[in-house]
Amino acid sequence: MQEDAMKIHDLITTSDALADLCARLAKSEFVTVDTEFMRENTYWPELCLVQIANTEEAAAIDPLAEGLDMTPLLDLLTENEDVLKVFHAGGQDVEIIVNMTGKTPSPVFDTQIAMMAISQSEQIGYANLVETWLNITIDKGARFTYWSRRPLTERQIESALRDLTHLSKIFPKILTNLIKTCRRASPDADMQQLPDHPN
Repeated sequence: MQEDAMKIHDLITTSDALADLCARLAKSEFVTVDTEFMRENTYWPELCLVQIANTEEAAAIDPLAEGLDMTPLLDLLTENEDVLKVFHAGGQDVEIIVNMTGKTPSPVFDTQIAMMAISQSEQIGYANLVETWLNITIDKGARFTYWSRRPLTERQIESALRDLTHLSKIFPKILTNLIKTCRRASPDADMQQLPDHPN
């Protein structure tokens, strides 16, 4: 499915909408995940936004929305072993989830680690990843902001979701390339050799 055919949801702020979304995503082979957070005034990062997508739909979730039950999302990330969770440089994202649940998302694939395996080079930033694989230049202007302030602007939400729609398109390409790289390195290479954690 092409990125421009992906359904982009309005900001999710209710428990029913989140539960419905997670029920659909639970049937996916993989989901891409990103978070926005603030660290300035708290010992632990304050989760301010969660973005999640598969190949068909993408949504931003407001964890600061009053009365929002995050359980379906957290269960999807930490309990559902059938859905691969894809991050880019996901160490801090995973840290937040572990702090909230005491559990580590599983299974996990980190595209930054995968790119290091493919290119045998240093870590690649997300903007460079998108430019390399999709020839798209990312506007990062809305990223450096106070994510804890409400209401969020349309530009903030659009920028955050754009990252996920890009990653959903890039991940299958990286996986195909990584499998070829592993097979060249060893004829017996299999999926067990692929990166499955962000750290």
